[in-house]
Amino acid sequence: MSRLKLFSLDTGADFAGRVAAALGEPLARHEERCFADGEHKVRPLDDVEGADVFLVQSLYRDRCSSVDEKLLRCLFFIGALRDAGAARITAVIPYLCYGRKDRRTKLRDPLPTRYLASLFEAMGTQVVVTLEAHNQAAFENAFRCRTLHLLAEPLLLEFAIRRLASEQRSVVVLSPDEGGIKRVEKLRQALSERLGRPVTTAFVEKHRDGERLSGGTLVGEVRGAVVLIVDDLIASGATLYRAGEAAQKAGAQSLLALASHGQFSADAYTNLAHLPLEVVAITNSLPQLDLPEHFQLLDCAPLLAEAIRRLHDSGPVSELTL
Repeated sequence: MSRLKLFSLDTGADFAGRVAAALGEPLARHEERCFADGEHKVRPLDDVEGADVFLVQSLYRDRCSSVDEKLLRCLFFIGALRDAGAARITAVIPYLCYGRKDRRTKLRDPLPTRYLASLFEAMGTQVVVTLEAHNQAAFENAFRCRTLHLLAEPLLLEFAIRRLASEQRSVVVLSPDEGGIKRVEKLRQALSERLGRPVTTAFVEKHRDGERLSGGTLVGEVRGAVVLIVDDLIASGATLYRAGEAAQKAGAQSLLALASHGQFSADAYTNLAHLPLEVVAITNSLPQLDLPEHFQLLDCAPLLAEAIRRLHDSGPVSELTL
């Protein structure tokens, strides 16, 4: 394969720098300019003709720009890389936006996941890498180009092992809704094997109507147990709060929360402050500012760097997805 070039937009430079350090490659130079009318320009400054190019960029809203603005800049930059002669363009998107609306639940519902895939493909993206999509099957089926779905499970598992190695109480892995049961079961099996003792699962019933949540019935036994609430994303914190509240009422002795992505939108910190959570562990797929004291970050940059290395060297990458 041709030489490797690693890029990031300005807003993702800190995290991309961690990926670059783990990979042992420098970040390539680029230019971003904003014009008085609100339009912008982004282009590579380093030569990319014939290169194997990787763009590392999570797509999220922050204080400076909307998720749509980041998405548009990312797409325009991919187009510029293609026009500059890149041999292959891989979009490495630790947190992929518009992943939660992946199927029609109401009449004339849109399918943003599929539309997003079409946009990336139209601009010349040949490979898309993400970490823990909301729905892996929907993510993989939406794209016609090659995809690589990385799992945060190894990071969450190692953290859980460190916390529970000397724990004598029973351990329950809890899914905050029915949709996460498969994720929780996989983690339960690995955790039980590593701890050398039984670990059980439970889940909380959840129904959503727009922004309104209902349900809350806990299925499983948690009395006297250490409960690990595991999810792919903490957004407003409402789902996690309902799950924690249900476990607490059912007699759980302690609560820990593990999630792949920490969005913490709206009143998330306020919602979670009402739960006696010992720790909330998330990856750094999204930038985190002023986290509460009992929150811990798990570094996913080495995992993404390894995926980039294997893609550039033509594999094997499949073992990173299992």
